[in-house]
Amino acid sequence: MTGGLLLLAAALALWPGRAALRRERRRSLTRRADAAPRPAAGVPLPAVAATAAGAVAALLSTPLVAALAGGCAALAARAGLRRRAGAQEEARLAALVEALAALGAELRSGRSLDEATRAAVTACADGDSGRALARAVRSPGDGAREADGGELGQALGRVAAAARLSARTGCSLAAVVGAVEDDLRARSRHRLELRSATAGSRASAALLAGLPVLGLVMGGGVGADPWRVLTTTGTGQLLLVAGVGLEVAGLAWSARLVRRAVR
Repeated sequence: MTGGLLLLAAALALWPGRAALRRERRRSLTRRADAAPRPAAGVPLPAVAATAAGAVAALLSTPLVAALAGGCAALAARAGLRRRAGAQEEARLAALVEALAALGAELRSGRSLDEATRAAVTACADGDSGRALARAVRSPGDGAREADGGELGQALGRVAAAARLSARTGCSLAAVVGAVEDDLRARSRHRLELRSATAGSRASAALLAGLPVLGLVMGGGVGADPWRVLTTTGTGQLLLVAGVGLEVAGLAWSARLVRRAVR
């Protein structure tokens, strides 16, 4: 029981706080969206998390607990990487929206396309998004390649199509740029509203996921020592594996439902 409590305390101590997450979100404005966080040696983060969690659990408990802790740590690291990639994509979209606003304002003020593009790149908080926008405007023939990069690529593809149409027919590029900007802002507001609507469901899932740990703590408090039963007896080990499997499946299913609702 003591080993389980120490492992839980270590996990809570290493869990990032809100301030750290906010700092990471600000730093993501200047990172590449496709750059996955990896340790300096180039080892994938899930492997590092699994090895560290497994080693700590092996020192504190049984090999079975070490294997389960390593697997859960790897899954948690993968989920964290997905969330971070999503935050980076949203940061790049936000930066592109501001760049499009600057581009449309400069074009409507009568500046040339090159001058307006330079001003938009300067106003863009993410350098990669700014350069991609400049390529889409200055070389619209290459903009079709951006259309395969998710929502950001689709937005750049629309800008490139508008630039091609403006070059061929002489129509106003500012109007189309403004329409793309309005569409991206509306999509962002819609995602925020959906996340607010699903906040209760996410909180309920997190609360239910913590109930087994609370049960272990309460059992230890009354002298039952359920951790010893789960880690040293055959029946307890089977129940431990089944419980961890059901816990992981429940968290994955609830996360999948929330992702489908937010789309």
